[in-house]
This record gives sequence, structure tokens and C-alpha cells, in this order.
Amino acid sequence: MKLTLKKGPLYIQLEEVLKDRIISGVYPINTLIPSEQELKEEFGVSIITVRKAVEQLALQGYVEKRSGVGTTVLENNAISKLSKGQRFSEYLLEEGHQLSKEFVNLSTVSLEDYPILKEHFTTECYCIERLYRLNGEPYIFFKHYVPVTVTLPESPEKLQQSLYEIMYQQGIRFHRFKDEFAIGVPNERIASLLGVKQTALLQRFRYSFDLHDHVREYSEAYYNTDMHRYVVNFDM
Repeated sequence: MKLTLKKGPLYIQLEEVLKDRIISGVYPINTLIPSEQELKEEFGVSIITVRKAVEQLALQGYVEKRSGVGTTVLENNAISKLSKGQRFSEYLLEEGHQLSKEFVNLSTVSLEDYPILKEHFTTECYCIERLYRLNGEPYIFFKHYVPVTVTLPESPEKLQQSLYEIMYQQGIRFHRFKDEFAIGVPNERIASLLGVKQTALLQRFRYSFDLHDHVREYSEAYYNTDMHRYVVNFDM
């Protein structure tokens, strides 16, 4: 399989191919990917190109390279650890908590009613509402906004899966996120779903950017931090 020169450096193309193989399970977690020489021969590229591609995967948290051992697969989610920050959901699971999510509602919204979306989207959007439960109790209420050009699963069960996985399968690649936090009072419906009074809660706003630095998903969330504080861990 020889890489052909498309838009962007060859090592980015190789990175995407290897990432697809990791996510699809061709290279399972805790196994070694082919050596630099094997990848060089398979794709007809230089060792430098291979090394740059693997370095990108390592920076994103997909693999770990060890001298004398090889390159081991660490992660196979469509959304990688783009920094050394640990995802909050991973922290909760590692602490022994149970975290589950359920589909609440799917609707189509007009950009005229959501000025913040007009800054980033050019068509109407889907709004996917989901509720996260911590140890069985309502904990986070999410609203995800994605363009109607994204094909969403028809069954509610499949809408519980990662939206990033769904979009990745349609060729959408993310490379950075921006989170903003504030304090806000949820409306009566959201407060009821969370099982709280209409009082001030932690809000998180996330912008998910693709490889061209365009926002492809925007989300708003309310957290019942009386149950558990929002935690961010960083490894140095």
C-alpha cells in the first residue's frame, strides 16, 4: 500500500491510516504495531515519515514507544488524549464509580434561535440530549449540537454511544477542543431530569474542532457537583 501525495504531509496521511487500524482493532490494545522498517516497506515512505507519524500518535495518547521493545497500542478511542490531561469520565471510572449515559431526546433546531451556533455552523443543527448517571443517580445533562450533514443512528440505543465515534466513522477528524466553564441555572425541565432544584450549577461549554479548525460539534452541560466535583488531572 503506497501512500499518494494528497493535501498535507505524508506523515499525516500515514498517521491517519495507522489510527484507523488502531481504532478498528487491526492493532489491538497492549499489542505492538509493526516496526518502523516494516511500515517503511509497506507504505513506501521514509523512516523519517514513519517516525513523525508514530510521534503524532504518541502525542495523542494512542501509542507508547519504548527503546528495545517497540511501539505499543495504549488507546483505541476515536477521540484521543490530545494533551496530558485525563478525561473526567476516565477519572470517575478509575476511582471505582459507575458512569452510564442514556438518550433523552433528538430534535432539529434553527440557527436563528441559537446565535452562538450561527458563528460556527452554516445549516440547521441536530440537538442530541443525553443524561449521564453516576452510580445510578442523575449527574450530568448534556446538549450536543452537530450539523444535519452528520448521519445519526436511528435507534435511541445507538445514540447513547460516543458521538465522536459516530462522526469519526463518517470521516470527521478532531484535533483540538476548547472548554469554557461558568455557573448557570438550568431550566425547570433540566433541573427535573437532574433531580435538583432550579439553583446554580456548574456549566461546561465545549467546542470540538476538526483538522481544518472548524467547529463540528458544540455541547453544553450541567453538572450536579454536590454529588461529585469536576476533576482535571494532569501528568507532568
